[in-house]
Amino acid sequence: MKQITEQNMINAFGGESMAHMRYQHFAVQAEKENFTSVARLFMAIAQAEYVHAGDHYRELKHLDGGFVANSMGAFGPGNTSKNLQLAIAGETFEIEEMYPTYIEVAKFQNEKGAQRSFEWSYTTEKTHKALFEKAAQAVDKGEDMELGPVQVCSVCGYTLEGEAPDTCPLCKAKGEMFDEFA
Repeated sequence: MKQITEQNMINAFGGESMAHMRYQHFAVQAEKENFTSVARLFMAIAQAEYVHAGDHYRELKHLDGGFVANSMGAFGPGNTSKNLQLAIAGETFEIEEMYPTYIEVAKFQNEKGAQRSFEWSYTTEKTHKALFEKAAQAVDKGEDMELGPVQVCSVCGYTLEGEAPDTCPLCKAKGEMFDEFA
């Protein structure tokens, strides 16, 4: 793998790993504040970030040793309203800056596996941002969000509210590969 794409992949792995853990902590806080649907949303998206990190990690199987990951990480957790704003900021960074750049570099360097992994994450982060914005609107009114079952593809991390599709629209995995958070 070319060096710039490789470093981008390391950084993306670091960012997705931190998001996974951060959202699990945010879920605990939401549960304490009786925002049970928001807590469920955080847990579902934490799982999607775990899948993204795993996809990136597998693309780095050629490495042997320790490497520094420079990743955007939102720090300063607080109440659920603040945590949702941190989550929205993180997803926005990935959508507007990080993944578009990483995808273009991977294309330029003809790193198809990295490009696929980045594109799967990029597409899914748009859904995450929209769901977090929906949650923030409710929480800012002092209410829990209305949320149907959340489905997460265990292959690519694709996330949707509602019933699992017959096949994942992103990676084409069978519907039984979706994990449901209901």
